[in-house]
Amino acid sequence: MTRTIQQLFDLTGKTALVTGGSRGLGVQLAQALGEAGAKIMLSSRKAEDLEESAATLKAAGIAVDWIAADCAKEADIRMLADETIKRFGHVDILVNNAGAAWGAPAEDHPVEAWDKVMNLNIRGYFILSQHIAKQSMIARRSGRIINVASIAGLGGNPPEMTTVAYNTSKGAVINFTRALGCEWGKYNITVNAICPGFFPSKMTVGTLKALGEEKLAAHAPLLRLGDDEDLKGLCVLYASDAGKHITAQWLAVDGGVSAVTGG
Repeated sequence: MTRTIQQLFDLTGKTALVTGGSRGLGVQLAQALGEAGAKIMLSSRKAEDLEESAATLKAAGIAVDWIAADCAKEADIRMLADETIKRFGHVDILVNNAGAAWGAPAEDHPVEAWDKVMNLNIRGYFILSQHIAKQSMIARRSGRIINVASIAGLGGNPPEMTTVAYNTSKGAVINFTRALGCEWGKYNITVNAICPGFFPSKMTVGTLKALGEEKLAAHAPLLRLGDDEDLKGLCVLYASDAGKHITAQWLAVDGGVSAVTGG
């Protein structure tokens, strides 16, 4: 018999590692997976932020642990992967969410800032995905990898938004998702991407302040920005058996912004 929709979305007994999980979109994604039944490992650079977010999730009845790690550093990434597997036994779901942005005109963009963005936003995704797959997913012939990209990875920006490294890195995340999903399908590992639009967060506060929330919302067909629950449904779809036949795909969660043409 086919399963019910409730059974397909159920993550009871699953384990999930969420990077960049101490605030913003990362907390929202972790909460979604936890509410669906998964046990959560949060990671970010700052222990105090992780403690606070873990306490919030625990108060909501979610089983959660945390490890401080810098996902721009290979040694930290490998430690995070190994320690998560040690504590959980295996990783069913990996959410690559840790990210950085840098605003500067392309002609003056510092090379070191370019490297910082690339190291965290795409190199870190690759290293962690590779390590988790080799140590936990491939041998078990099971895994879900969710990469957080951005609608910035789908094209350029208005002239007032000067984030060439960020856009480039997120475009790389989208094609990384396609290539990895195609290569690892034989191991029953699905790899998919979420492309958020504008969500109020620490990373976007500068853009929101410079351009104004009302102006940004006006560009969306739904006339709103993202909120604290708009990513939850897609995250659980990708992570659960409800999405077991979806791989190497991306979907924008942006109120329709990326579908608008003609300026």
